[in-house]
Amino acid sequence: CGPAGAPARPGPPAVQAGQLERSVARAYSFLNQMMDRYAAGSTPRLVQSYTGGVLGRDHFNASETYDDAVLIDAYLAAGTAAARRRAEIIGTGLLYVQANDPLHDGRIRAAYAPTPLRGPAAVVATNPATVTGDMAWAGQALVQLYAATGRSAYLTGAEAVGNWVQASTYDTRGPGGYTGGETASGQKIEWKSTEHNIDLYAFFTTLAGQTGQPAWSARAAWARRFVAAMWNQAQGRFNVGTTSNGVTPDDSEMPEDVNSWSYLALRDPAYESSVSWNVRNLAVSGSGPGSGRGAVDGFSGVSFCARDRTGVWFEGTAHLADALEARGAPGDAARAAGYLSDIYYAQQHGPNADGAGIMAASRDGLSDCGGGVYYASLHTGTTAWYILAARRVDPLSLMFGA
Repeated sequence: CGPAGAPARPGPPAVQAGQLERSVARAYSFLNQMMDRYAAGSTPRLVQSYTGGVLGRDHFNASETYDDAVLIDAYLAAGTAAARRRAEIIGTGLLYVQANDPLHDGRIRAAYAPTPLRGPAAVVATNPATVTGDMAWAGQALVQLYAATGRSAYLTGAEAVGNWVQASTYDTRGPGGYTGGETASGQKIEWKSTEHNIDLYAFFTTLAGQTGQPAWSARAAWARRFVAAMWNQAQGRFNVGTTSNGVTPDDSEMPEDVNSWSYLALRDPAYESSVSWNVRNLAVSGSGPGSGRGAVDGFSGVSFCARDRTGVWFEGTAHLADALEARGAPGDAARAAGYLSDIYYAQQHGPNADGAGIMAASRDGLSDCGGGVYYASLHTGTTAWYILAARRVDPLSLMFGA
């Protein structure tokens, strides 16, 4: 059984526990290989996000800040001293690029060259935009590191991130919340994203818990106020955000992440139907374990957005598995196991598969319904989310400590 109105998932049984654990171990080996691509040991560094396929042939080697944050979470989820040390090295890399930014105002840019950070000249922003959601993910990862290690530098860096967000993106138009950040040229982004504000709610909440400062709780509440205003009661899902006027709801994209992350961050039964909306409206069926048949490329899971269901977005499939595990309604565990089986199958048989990493999408050119596309290149962020879902770890809440 499953959520009301959700399609059934016929097919082979879910991957077994022993197989899943070995698969996760291979996923960690992929992350280690990517992390050690240009340096090893304790050298501070950020991690190249993609390899292989189209992006590999195009020599795209950027380290995307969001991916680095999720890698920190995945390494902390391993629960070993060696993995925690890797998380600290990446976290130190984030602190280094923050400290050596030309504006010195607490920001972290959207992407960097993965050059080992042995001196300020190695800090090269390949995407100099400052995106609110990326900032929130970097900030929460630093808070997670502080909670796991007690090193005050991580908390100080996280507070600097939060202070930049508050000073630069706080907004009073319409339902409030926070705007999208700044473009690469430094222009203020006027639209507001529900997903960004979900990220900020989680980040500010963890900051409040670790600092004891009520200002962070108030800022979390301001972000949550915006998220609540974006709830589409009639469809049981969230709108993507607002247009650039900061007031008019934008309902153009209908993406997966806003509806899975909202549950992981808020854990509010009032909005739990957003998870079921993803299951019903983003399904991609193929011939892999845990799913039915019929997809063009033979893989199964969910797409990024409702208007393009011609391929699987494996990162989003992991998000949804994690949210289902957290929700725990009747049928959720079995459905989450089916999604993990879909990713397990792709790890072995997907395009550009190496048996360890997970590709971002099951085909090149999968649309995000907003002008961007995903490729079937192996991706650190997708691989990290697979680990988090397999370990039943919610990175949008505090993973360690009180």
